[in-house]
Amino acid sequence: MVTVAEIDAAQADTTKSRRLVITAASLGTIFEWYDFYIYGTLAAFFGALFFPPGNETAAFLASLATFGAGFAVRPLGALVFGRLGDMVGRKYTFLITILIMGLSTAAVGLLPTYAQIGMLAPVLLVGLRLLQGLAIGGEYGGAAIYVAEHAPDRQRGLHTSWIQTTSTVGLLLSLGVILACRQSMDAAVFASWGWRIPFLVSIALLGMSVYIRLRLEESPVFAEMKRAGATSRAPFRDSFGNWANLRLVLIALFGATAGQAVVWYTGQFYALYFLTATLKLDYVSAYVLIAIALLAGTPLYIAFGALSDRIGRKPLIVGGFLLAAVTYFPTFHALTWAVNPALAAAQSNSPVQVAAKDCNFNMFAKPATPCDMARDYLSKAGVTYASAETADTAGVVVHIGSTVIKGFDSATYAAALAAAGYPKTADPAQVKWLPAALLLILMMVWATMVYGPMAAFLVELFPARIRYTSLSLPFHVGNGLFGGFLPFVAFAVVTVTGNPYAGLWYPVGVASLSFVIGLLFMRNRTGSRIAD
Repeated sequence: MVTVAEIDAAQADTTKSRRLVITAASLGTIFEWYDFYIYGTLAAFFGALFFPPGNETAAFLASLATFGAGFAVRPLGALVFGRLGDMVGRKYTFLITILIMGLSTAAVGLLPTYAQIGMLAPVLLVGLRLLQGLAIGGEYGGAAIYVAEHAPDRQRGLHTSWIQTTSTVGLLLSLGVILACRQSMDAAVFASWGWRIPFLVSIALLGMSVYIRLRLEESPVFAEMKRAGATSRAPFRDSFGNWANLRLVLIALFGATAGQAVVWYTGQFYALYFLTATLKLDYVSAYVLIAIALLAGTPLYIAFGALSDRIGRKPLIVGGFLLAAVTYFPTFHALTWAVNPALAAAQSNSPVQVAAKDCNFNMFAKPATPCDMARDYLSKAGVTYASAETADTAGVVVHIGSTVIKGFDSATYAAALAAAGYPKTADPAQVKWLPAALLLILMMVWATMVYGPMAAFLVELFPARIRYTSLSLPFHVGNGLFGGFLPFVAFAVVTVTGNPYAGLWYPVGVASLSFVIGLLFMRNRTGSRIAD
C-alpha cells in the first residue's frame, strides 16, 4: 500500500524535476538569445567598423540588413533542426544549436574590421551572422516543446511562459554587459576595441549552457514515442505535405507569429533605434530606458502565460495585436515629445521641405546629386521633411521654416536648422524620463500580452510526432522575416519618405493582418493533451 508520505515524496520529486527542466531550458536559451542580440544592440557601431566609408546612412542600413540576415536564415535552421528534433530528440538537438551559436558569436569578437581587411570584413560578418540565425532557428522550438512536454496540461501556459522571458532577458543581459563596458572605458576605446568584449563573454556563457543541458533527460513525450516506434520518418512530408497540418502552419504564421514578431521587435529594437537614430538620445540613456521597460515587462510574460491557462490563448494574442496596431502612432509621437521636446517643437513650428527635380534617392549608394546629399543630411540629422517637385535649376531647394536654401550646403543647412530650433542631440535636462519610460513599458505590455501565451498555443496546435518541425517553421518565418527585417524596412521607409513615423505602417499593417486572421481562424486548444 502506498503511504501519504510516499505520495508527497513523489510529488516533491516531480515538482523538483519540473523546476530543473524549466530552469535548465530557460538559462540555456537566455544565453543563446544573448549571443544573438549582442549584434542587434551594437548594430549602430558596425556600420562604421565593417562597411565601406562615405555614406553613413547606407552603412547604418547595411548593418541593419546584416542584422536581418541572421533572421532570414532562421526558417532554414527551423527546418534543419526541426527535422532532427522530431527524428532524433529534443535534448540532442538543442545541444547542437547552442554550440553553433556560442562559437559563431565569439568569432565576431575576433573579426578584423573593414579598415584592416577591406570587403572581406563584411563578408565574414554576414557569414557568422548567418550561422547565428541557423542556430537560433532550432533553439526556440526545442526549448518550448521540451518544457511543454513536461508541464501539466492545465499549467502549460505558465510553464512555457518562462521560455518566453528568455529572449527579453537575453536582450537585457546584452544591454547590461554593453553598458558595463561603456561605463568602464572611454567612448573612443569602446569604439576601437571595447565592443569586442560582449562577444567574447559568450565563451564563458557557452560553457555554462552546455554543462546545464548535459544534465537534462529526454522529453517524456518523445521518449515514449521512440519506445513505441511512433516517431515520424519524414517530418517534412508529414508537416507540409498534409493539407490539414499545412493549414495549421499557415494559421500559426499569418494569424500568430508574424504579428507577434512585429509587436515584439517594435517595442524593443525599433524603439531603441528610434531613440538613438531619430530622437538623438545618447546611447547610454537609451539603453537605460529600454532596460527599464524590459525589467518592468519581464514578469508580465509569466502573468499573461498563467492568465492564458484560465481564459485561453486566443483572447490575449489577438487582443495584443489590436491594441498595438491602434496605439503605435500616438505612442511614438508622444515618445518624441517626452525624449526630445525641442525636436517636437521644431517639427511643428518650422517644417522642412525638400523640393527637387527628378530626385531619386538611393539608400545604398553614396549621395551623388544635390538632392541625394540634402536628403541624406536631413535623415542623419533626424529631421522630418516633405518632398516636392521643382523646376529650379539649382537641383534642390530646401525650405526650413521661412528660410529658403538653394543647392546643397551642409553649413548653411546646419545654421538654418539651429536657428529654427532643431537640436543636434536630445538635451538630458529636457527629457521627461518618467513619461518616456511609461511609453516604452506600454509597448512592452502589448509584446508580453502576445508573446507570453505563444509557446503554449503553438505546442498545442501540432501533433507530437511532427511538433518540432511544424512549430519551428512558422515561428521563425514570422520572427525571422516579418520581425527581423522590421528595423531595416521601417528605417528605409523613413529615409525615402522623410517622415520618421512612416516606418510604423509596417508593424501596424502586419499586426492588423494577424488580428483579422487570428480572430477568424485561431483555434482554442488550451489545456488539451499533447502526448498524441
